[in-house]
Amino acid sequence: MKCPHCGQWNRASLPRCIRCGTEFDSGAPVEPSWRSELKDEHLSKEYMRVDEDGDINVTPDDREVLAAEMAELKARKEEGTRRQRRLRQESARRGAAPTSMTYRTQTTQHDTFFDIVDDPATTVRIQPRGAVQETEAPVEEPAAEEAQEAAEVVFTPVRNPRGTRVVQNPGQWQDSRTYDPIVDDMQQYNVFKQPPSISELPPTRSRRKGLGRIIRMLTAILMLGVTGLCIFFGVSYFRMKAQETADQNRASVTASIVDDLAAHTILIPGEDGQQIYIRELHDSYEVVGGFATIEIPDYTWYEELENITESSMSVTLTPYLKTTSGRQKPLDLITYDITIPLSPIELVTPEQSRIEVTTAMYSMLFNVRPESTVYINGKNVSDTVNENGELTYNATVQPIGDNVFNVSVRSPYCRENSMQVVLYREVQEIPLDLAATTYTSTSLSELKITATTLPGAEIEILSPHSDLNITTLDTTGEFSFYAVFDKIGYNTISLTASFPGKKTSQVDYQIYYLPSADVYTPKAWPLNSDAEYAELLSNIAVRAERTQIYVAVGTIDHFVSDKPQMAVIYCSDDGKSRPVLLENQTKTTWKEGEYYSIYCDAYGTYNGMPWLIARYTYQ
Repeated sequence: MKCPHCGQWNRASLPRCIRCGTEFDSGAPVEPSWRSELKDEHLSKEYMRVDEDGDINVTPDDREVLAAEMAELKARKEEGTRRQRRLRQESARRGAAPTSMTYRTQTTQHDTFFDIVDDPATTVRIQPRGAVQETEAPVEEPAAEEAQEAAEVVFTPVRNPRGTRVVQNPGQWQDSRTYDPIVDDMQQYNVFKQPPSISELPPTRSRRKGLGRIIRMLTAILMLGVTGLCIFFGVSYFRMKAQETADQNRASVTASIVDDLAAHTILIPGEDGQQIYIRELHDSYEVVGGFATIEIPDYTWYEELENITESSMSVTLTPYLKTTSGRQKPLDLITYDITIPLSPIELVTPEQSRIEVTTAMYSMLFNVRPESTVYINGKNVSDTVNENGELTYNATVQPIGDNVFNVSVRSPYCRENSMQVVLYREVQEIPLDLAATTYTSTSLSELKITATTLPGAEIEILSPHSDLNITTLDTTGEFSFYAVFDKIGYNTISLTASFPGKKTSQVDYQIYYLPSADVYTPKAWPLNSDAEYAELLSNIAVRAERTQIYVAVGTIDHFVSDKPQMAVIYCSDDGKSRPVLLENQTKTTWKEGEYYSIYCDAYGTYNGMPWLIARYTYQ
């Protein structure tokens, strides 16, 4: 406690002042008065919460408590400032007190300043040691040495390990100044109030503060990054969950096959037993297993449309949910895209879309889908399509250069497809044509051929023939002859017409010759033994030149080519030896693993085995 007489601070348990010996009042409270001031005088606001079970929960208002503590702290600081000023005034009246200085305390969180400026009239100056005495005692003059020592007090601002500025006497500033207790009172106050320059601070402390600042900045950046990532992944997760929920309640559309044709299967979610009505289909579908299943062939949307050129189209369904009251509740529209396939068309003969021919008649062969509608140069030739989808067209070729044939096909459940075939026939100075009724195939070994040319022209037949008739050549330009076929298969008829002063014209025409089965099959040689097989393989060139006929009996082992069909069969009884390659020119399509009797004629060799051309197939 503080002595009321001399102002000396003593422990509260002492009966007398250790400085002046003044007795303390024994009835004074031992507990300092400032402790009672720390107690809360008013209770803060409280919130009472009552839950549904009737339990009461009382919680104080944290904001009220914080506001009260801040107000109390402010009041305590102001009271402390007033008390220190009052103590200085009392000490000045008694003649001994500390000089007026700035007191600063620092913590790691914040700084608190108590800046007290004494009244110049009451400020007590620093005096030499032993100069402060009781007011009643006479003042003694100090010795000269002691007065000089007291007057030359040098103050050096340093920092203790906790960061608090203190004033020490042993150290010296580079610009040390002698403290004048009369003149420098306020100046010393300003000196201690200003923080020291960077050069005055220890370098270790500066580096430590810079490192700490960098660490705090990096920590803040890291925390912001982690927070941003958490927010991003959180938002993504909730969006994904919302999307999954929406997808579960949305109809699904998947591609499927119905009757070997492209289609789409639609699943509309609902409760079992509900009815889903589709306006475009004019039909209702029941929900079974949580979904109403709808299978729609793609051709449903374009089958009745004409002149379709787009490769795809967008389809929209309008579903309705039939409620128990009989009303129809509209559901979300269902939209999906479908592909419209082209009508299939394949050019078999000729093999290319543009060729050069020398005959007035050329037979073209196409493969299309059965029941297709086919137009060639605007003429409907659909009636010539057989059950296998083959279309044969005998084209008239004029000697005018390019003869263009535009072919368009519209197959069931497809959009229209088209192609162009060009048959080039050289311009003739001397016209030479075969009759339009000339056959393209025959089973006769001799066939009568009729042709026309420029009257008076000279005719020459280059292929095997007989009985040339030119009796009307000079008047009408007509003539005839018999073509002789010396081999089975394709035979070429060649003839020329010449006239003085004009370029010679030539016509080549192919006719497929195949004797009838009752003539062809009896001439076949078997391949039942190794000796017969070896004889064929060693004399294949001679047998091919004479078109020797053979019969191959066995199972189709594998195919070498699909167009035309070329298959390998083994003619031995065990099906493991005497391999033969057969080229299919029959009207039967072979299948792998089937057992056939095939009549064929010699052609050549392939990979060390005989190569035969099949003409008739028996299963």
